[in-house]
Amino acid sequence: MSNERNKRLAEEFVARFGGRDIAGVLAHMTDDLSYWIAGKPGSVPTCGTRDKAQMARLFESMMAGLDGGLAMTVKGMTAEGDRVAVELEGRGALKNGRVYSQEYHILLRFRDGKICAVREYLDTQHVHDTWFRPAGAAAAGKASHA
Repeated sequence: MSNERNKRLAEEFVARFGGRDIAGVLAHMTDDLSYWIAGKPGSVPTCGTRDKAQMARLFESMMAGLDGGLAMTVKGMTAEGDRVAVELEGRGALKNGRVYSQEYHILLRFRDGKICAVREYLDTQHVHDTWFRPAGAAAAGKASHA
């Protein structure tokens, strides 16, 4: 595959995710997908390596937690061989009242026109604070006064 073709496939992947088209996102992935999300295992429930079925559940859960979609904006893209590096920003309101505003760097590997491996780098503390911190608990980095 050409670099330009892989970049177009990466753009389609991002657009489908931003459009809440999880079936379309999954159709862009091989059945033996390996998807790694930055972070120490156990620190945030989303960290670690998952297969396609596990990512399908994670994506569906994520979409269910959003009040609307997740606007995805590609900030930059570089392709070489079977790899495309994508710099992204994502923003969406959660049903818990918090705003998820994330910056990502995602490395996609392609095989036969589909994504076969992903390495996703993001602010795991922000993931914790917006998606998993209990209501009423102080956000990391903010002192609580009792």
